[in-house]
Amino acid sequence: MRCPFCGFADTQVKDSRPTEDGSAIRRRRVCTECGGRFTTFERVQLRELVVVKRSGKRVPFDRDKLMRSIQIALRKRPVDPERVERLVSGIVRQLEASGESDIPAENIGRIVMEALKALDDVAYVRFASVYRNFRDPREFQQLIGEMSEDGEGAGDPERS
Repeated sequence: MRCPFCGFADTQVKDSRPTEDGSAIRRRRVCTECGGRFTTFERVQLRELVVVKRSGKRVPFDRDKLMRSIQIALRKRPVDPERVERLVSGIVRQLEASGESDIPAENIGRIVMEALKALDDVAYVRFASVYRNFRDPREFQQLIGEMSEDGEGAGDPERS
């Protein structure tokens, strides 16, 4: 593993342990050149996933990008980071289990929206506003009206 600080190619593993949900191995590493310490995560990858964008462009699936998108939607919301990690891991497992290597971006967006709706209403609305490309306040009102009709809003993330 290459050191993120100095770029040296030889680092040593000082500690390895599974994450709380068992979906990855957390490794503490130290660079033998500069002494820098950092953490890596090792995950099982069942297949190479490719995201097919609306434009038709194909890009490799990026778990970190998915995590960042969800974290942006959850910014300043009282949701435990461990729950966010489990959410992302669950979405990735769902995509891998679909049996398809090419995943339309719209499918990923729908899955994320469903997951956020069950986790936190505010994050769901935030993500939906970007995913559905809201251009008018009435679109927010319509979405919130749909949520009220469903009667399934998560509302308080502490009760989940």
